[in-house]
Order: sequence, then C-alpha cells, then structure tokens
Amino acid sequence: MNTPKISQRQAEAAANTRRTVMRLGLGTIGMFAFAFALVPLYEVICEVTGLNGKTAGQYEYVEGDLVADASREIHVRFVTNVNAGMVWEFGADKGGMRVTPGGMHEAIFRAHNPTDRVMVAQTIPSVAPGRAAAFFHKTQCFCFEQQVLQPGESVEMPMRFIVDRDIPGAVTTISLSYTMFDITEQVRNVHGSLSTAAGS
Repeated sequence: MNTPKISQRQAEAAANTRRTVMRLGLGTIGMFAFAFALVPLYEVICEVTGLNGKTAGQYEYVEGDLVADASREIHVRFVTNVNAGMVWEFGADKGGMRVTPGGMHEAIFRAHNPTDRVMVAQTIPSVAPGRAAAFFHKTQCFCFEQQVLQPGESVEMPMRFIVDRDIPGAVTTISLSYTMFDITEQVRNVHGSLSTAAGS
C-alpha cells in the first residue's frame, strides 16, 4: 500500500497549529507569573511613582513633639476592599473620623478567615487626594506585615496615625483605602509551609 503524502498546505497548517499551541502555553505561563508577582509588583510601582497615593512605611516620632492643631479638623474616611479571589471579610469599625492635625489617632480594622484552611493576607494602603499622602503618617499598621489567620479565625487590627500639621489648608478630607490580597501560595512557595511563615 502507498502511504498518502502530506501536502505542503497540510504541513504548513500543522506547523501553524504547533506555533499557536506554543504561544498559548507561553501566554498561560506568563499570566500565572504575573498574578504570582502582583502584590510585590504593585508595591514597587507605587513606591517608585507614588501611584494611588502610596504611603510611606512606619513613621518615627517623638511623643513630646506631638502638638495638636485644635483650630482645624480633617475628615479621614476609611475604605476597605478585597482583591478578586480573596474570600476574607475585611472592614473598619468606623467608616471615618474627624481628627485634629498633629495629634495621635487610632482606628480599628477587623479581618475574618471564613475558610477551613490557613491563609495569609497582605494589605496595600493608598491615600486620596495623592498630595495628602506625604502628610499622612502611620505609626502602627497591620499593612506593615503579613496577616496569617487560622481556619475560622478573626483578628482585630489597630492602625495609629498622625495627620501632619503642615498639611495644606485646602485638604479637608482624606480617604485612606486598603486593598487586601491573598498571598497564601506565594508565602507557601517561599517558606515551604505556612507554619514557618507564621513564626517568622
């Protein structure tokens, strides 16, 4: 019997199919890698560009230097979100508060892991308007570290802050937004186990 010959058109079609499959495979790998690096990438971009009113790290202060400006009030709003795929319940006890620049203030946030597995979260803050970010100082914040919660566990997370006395007079309202990301798999890949991450 004669073996049927593959035409040039069929050979080209097969080659095109192989190239398409390879591109799709590489695209899938690329999307996975991008999702894996989303949180650290977001932090780096915001740190470099100031995107979304990215705030600085922990603010160091001298207790005796805190002098509140009783002649002014700033309305600070708290906005909380969870990233797509994050199943935790996350929110602030209050939607906002009125504060005096120069004084120390505290707000309470809460998170709850409703699943049957250990999970790790990282929260990214931003401030609006963007020009207010340089005048909003966090002295204590859950956003400075990862949150590891056991199945069904809830946690109270205080955030202490100072609105700088030098904040421009035109700024009367500040919106502090927090977006919570699920970084469980990233932490597991780095530490090998979540118990190690929790103890680090």
